[in-house]
Amino acid sequence: MSIKRADALRVAVLASGRGSNLQAVIDAIEAGTVQAKIIAVISNKKDAPALERARRHGLSDLFVDPKPYAGKPDSREAYDRELLEVLQRHDVELVLLAGYMKIVTKVLVEAFANRMMNIHPSLLPSFPGLEVQKKAIEWGCKLAGCTVHFVTEGIDEGPIILQAAVPILDDDTSDTLAARILAQEHKIYPRAVQLFTEGRLRVEGRRVLIEAGKPEGDSIISPS
Repeated sequence: MSIKRADALRVAVLASGRGSNLQAVIDAIEAGTVQAKIIAVISNKKDAPALERARRHGLSDLFVDPKPYAGKPDSREAYDRELLEVLQRHDVELVLLAGYMKIVTKVLVEAFANRMMNIHPSLLPSFPGLEVQKKAIEWGCKLAGCTVHFVTEGIDEGPIILQAAVPILDDDTSDTLAARILAQEHKIYPRAVQLFTEGRLRVEGRRVLIEAGKPEGDSIISPS
């Protein structure tokens, strides 16, 4: 059964770039299809367009500078400890990575176990990392897509929550394929947040079990 919350889920978004997936979540919240509240948008880039998106919607935008930690033996962990303090200070319940170009360490992973999501533009476990559309085309894949998963210490290795697939066309380039995948990212990331809000996600080992929903749409989404 779905769990109805008395208050909105408190969400923080970590972003390094333009923040298009951040925008998709904002739009879903403003439309009332996701019962959550973005408490803060946090970036490691002072001029990240994602921070400007946050400001346009009246959201708290925070820049956490990684430079003071550069060159230190535990620089990544030290930076994440500062992030963790910020997240805890804001009573964050769910963390979303949206184009966040830093590898999170166990400092954050352990503190937000099964409470931190990422979206990746491939059908994991195929093609973790970067340049994934190029790799899918070069390998002759017939389908590509995107994956929302919980974050673990392994890169793009966490339990899979939702996936959406699109066909790879004969004349596709990395850019044209990426654009079609991005449209699906904007659909499934807000949906994953709402499933979390409703208490419909249960992690068992590597699997995320989800209360059944209704099939829909012109893409392949599993589970639907």
